[in-house]
Amino acid sequence: MAWILRPIDRLILWIGRMVFLFVALSVGWVLFHAVVPPSSTLTMGLRAQAGAEIKTDWISLEEMSPHLIRAVIASEDSKFCSHRGFDVEQIKAALAEAENGNGLRGASTISQQTAKNVFLWPGRGWVRKGFEAWFTALIEVFWGKERILEAYLNVAEWGDGYFGAEATAQGRFGKPAAGLNAAEASLMATVLPNPHKWRVSPPGPYVSRRSYTVRKRMAVVRQQALDACVAE
Repeated sequence: MAWILRPIDRLILWIGRMVFLFVALSVGWVLFHAVVPPSSTLTMGLRAQAGAEIKTDWISLEEMSPHLIRAVIASEDSKFCSHRGFDVEQIKAALAEAENGNGLRGASTISQQTAKNVFLWPGRGWVRKGFEAWFTALIEVFWGKERILEAYLNVAEWGDGYFGAEATAQGRFGKPAAGLNAAEASLMATVLPNPHKWRVSPPGPYVSRRSYTVRKRMAVVRQQALDACVAE
């Protein structure tokens, strides 16, 4: 019996070491980027390989217009300040819709999208979603809401090689991200889910209608202090 257990014990030991190494490396990676902005992401690399000229310029959250912060929270994740990385109600609703044959819609929070954009590759699949959940939990613990939103707004893709709020504001509106008004911010937030299909300049009929809805939600975000965790 002993000759059978030895290989099993070695396998268990090897698996344990791999798990420990993964945890240590991923925690270290997250802690590193808690203070050092990522100079590039896998998505940026893929776009560059496809021939796009990458335009990005990291700025602090304080250098971004409060209109943009409210617009993104209003459009992408109104519970950003209250959840711990995952919107359980939205996940349950999405799974219920999928069971009814309506297809699996997105239910990602800003935290999940940040984890994906900074540490992982684009696309779908359960393996990537598993890594996404792990890194989401880590950044919620080690970064906090301000750093999460700051990273998200600096690495989010806005199409045509633009990544981040500063480069996009300069390229689309000819002004820094700090100078965005409510209308411009709502347009930028509106196109985030599909920046290769939707444009802010000039906006199509859908983007125009949707951005108007986002502006109304921005007022709710401000009135109900849904941006309190990142507001000045």
